[in-house]
Amino acid sequence: MKLKRGVLAGIILAAVFWGLLAAGAFSFYFKVPESLWESMIPLPEDGEKIAVLIEPGLNGRQAAQAFGTQGALDGSVSRLVYWMTRFGLDRKIRAGYYQVIRSDPWRLARQLRGMRPALLRVTVLPGSDIFSLREVLSGDENPKLKDGSDALSAAIMDDGNYPEKMRAKLPGDEASRIALLKPETYLVVERTPRELVRAASSAWWDQWGDSADILAGGKVQETAIIASMVEREVLHDSECRTVAGVIHNRLRKKMPLQIDATVVYAWKLKGRKLTRVLNKDLEVESSYNTYRISGLPPRPICVPGAAAWNAAFKPGTNDYLYYVAGKDGYHYFSKTYAEHLRNVKKARER
Repeated sequence: MKLKRGVLAGIILAAVFWGLLAAGAFSFYFKVPESLWESMIPLPEDGEKIAVLIEPGLNGRQAAQAFGTQGALDGSVSRLVYWMTRFGLDRKIRAGYYQVIRSDPWRLARQLRGMRPALLRVTVLPGSDIFSLREVLSGDENPKLKDGSDALSAAIMDDGNYPEKMRAKLPGDEASRIALLKPETYLVVERTPRELVRAASSAWWDQWGDSADILAGGKVQETAIIASMVEREVLHDSECRTVAGVIHNRLRKKMPLQIDATVVYAWKLKGRKLTRVLNKDLEVESSYNTYRISGLPPRPICVPGAAAWNAAFKPGTNDYLYYVAGKDGYHYFSKTYAEHLRNVKKARER
């Protein structure tokens, strides 16, 4: 009986000991500042860095899942969600690429704290046309599709890549739609045609959506065509509205526009690159040859810049019908053909 009592007492003492030890550990864990824990257990410094892509629109749990599926997490997604929530990362995680060392959930969340995701640059230049726009992306970034087209064409023709309010204004062909991409440098999550079209079309709508909303039917495309010609014709932004006014004046009088830039584009469509337009080049058979057709060409000839778009939406009021560029890129404007001939001579002499 005494032995049994001794065993029981030992059990009770052991239970008390381990209880006190657990309570002490519990108290130590929760009362010791988190900064001390982090100094005692530093972040990993060695190991292969893994690039994890967090796409736009992901919530905290989806982002944690992305770290798991892309090989950066050594542990459960639920624990990573816990630590991300504790650090406030579940509400702050942003789209982009994160370079992290594969770790357990706590260390991974600590790596993410204060980390800024990397974004990629993609630039659309003013004056880009349906050919040169493809030079923005490499072959791997713009793969060929089974139907013979490429990913950029597919992205341009996908209405879902444009702001919802913009879709009703979209023309039905690729050459016209590229005019609705605002020339600028964009920071994107991925250098893909889809990201390029989404970023550039959203920027275009943000700047000119109100002006486009006023226009009915095909007027947006007509404005885009004029803006594209202004972009190619004008070197100095200060002349954009004047040249746009000349185009409108000639259209009202049903005069051929006689714009050299459209002839250059016509030849480019035929595989020939012009650096200078000669009289013999004006005979090209093309719906873009504004020396031979009346009115506007069928589609824009390039991506207009901001000054060209502003001029097309609000052309200058003037009586000019002709212009010729001098050697400095500035134009001589005239109201009569006789005056224009004098300006041509003047431009060649200076």
